[in-house]
Amino acid sequence: MELEYASHPCAFQVCYGPMSEKHLTETRFDSFNFAEPVMQGIRDAGFTFCTPIQALTIPILLEGVDVAGQAQTGTGKTAAFMLGTLQYLHDHPASEYRKQNQPRAIVIAPTRELAIQIHKDAELLAKHTGLKLRVVYGGSGYEQQRKSLEEVDILIGTPGRLIDYLKQRVYDLRAIQAVVLDEADRMFDLGFIKDIRFLLRRMPDPRERLGMLFSATLSYRVTELAYEHMNDPRIAKVESDSVTADRVRQIGYMVANDEKIPLLIGLLRAHEAARTIIFVNTKRAADQVWGYLEGNGISCAILSGDVPQKKRLSLLRKFQEGQVQVLVATDVAARGLHIENVSHVINYDLPTDPEDYVHRIGRTARAGTDGDAISLVCETYAMSLPDIEEYIKARVPVEMPSLDLLAEIDPSSRVRTERRKPRQQGGKRNTSAGGKESPGKPRKRRRRRKPSANNATRSD
Repeated sequence: MELEYASHPCAFQVCYGPMSEKHLTETRFDSFNFAEPVMQGIRDAGFTFCTPIQALTIPILLEGVDVAGQAQTGTGKTAAFMLGTLQYLHDHPASEYRKQNQPRAIVIAPTRELAIQIHKDAELLAKHTGLKLRVVYGGSGYEQQRKSLEEVDILIGTPGRLIDYLKQRVYDLRAIQAVVLDEADRMFDLGFIKDIRFLLRRMPDPRERLGMLFSATLSYRVTELAYEHMNDPRIAKVESDSVTADRVRQIGYMVANDEKIPLLIGLLRAHEAARTIIFVNTKRAADQVWGYLEGNGISCAILSGDVPQKKRLSLLRKFQEGQVQVLVATDVAARGLHIENVSHVINYDLPTDPEDYVHRIGRTARAGTDGDAISLVCETYAMSLPDIEEYIKARVPVEMPSLDLLAEIDPSSRVRTERRKPRQQGGKRNTSAGGKESPGKPRKRRRRRKPSANNATRSD
């Protein structure tokens, strides 16, 4: 493992959950001169040592220098930038002219789930600072979130909802002292980069604020963004010998399309007590997999773009608390979710983008623990495997599944989901993706009018 700026010592531990000692540096956190309110939050969390990315970035942030940090997912980047933010706000009191609806720091995240997770982590660390933390995101709680911005110190949110409230002048960015861009590469993938620049240009000059950018990859476009909107940022990278997490055991199974469900059910039954995330490429596949699992006695939750935000949060809470052991998800869940003790990730569909493979299997083997990543290399998505192997610079061991792993299932044992709204009177026909009319109220057939002697067409 290569560490840049490794001469900077620090000590910290990743937020929420056990940490393997092999995943930590040897420097203790209490060797740093943090403010007592921040120290109290760290003591409450029981943290002692830091991860490599925290060892690199926290000392730089304590000097008041901008940072662009790169590290694999699940290595404690959230704690690194949040501690830097809290200490900076303590060392630089707000202006006496600042209004209560003017945040002093802002954290921009690409997804709702990540914004919620950051807010949860930040509340623990900022518990004794007296700072008011607020989180805003799309999908729910519009008026409640809007009202919460009447008093705010640290604002966490997704670009769309942040810009919405900003344009309505619910808050403004003229008093920003610290700004964080989390998962910056994902901002580009989701098309948020224009929104990010819109927000950054309404903040004080980069020389008047502390800038932090964190990403799983510091590509050219991410680095360009850093140098455009930050004040001479220092690059801090934690690079391992492989792109994927070191403690993930990867394996693939060559399988025909019609054997994917039997193999999936067989794998889940073989690891009955395991907490598992199953990734699929489409919402339709998510519905299908969920239906077959429920129909064969495997309780699971489904997480896709069709699921309302309130229900998504409820499902995630049940999964985190162990009430549900299996989660079926599209790539909406591949980034930003920190769920403890996920022992298995199954790629029911191989992703077409190699980066998504890395982010998917990064849901397991977090914080120095072990994990398994299983991929079903089927007829439809097998062509994605060479690109994935080239990207991760490693071969994924592939073998044929044993007959013991192919479960005997009833082909008709699928629970069907009812997601489509019923056809309304006077509306358009409800059709499926194939263009056929969906099952529902049968159409009335019009009677064919018999030709009379007066209106019969002549054949001659």
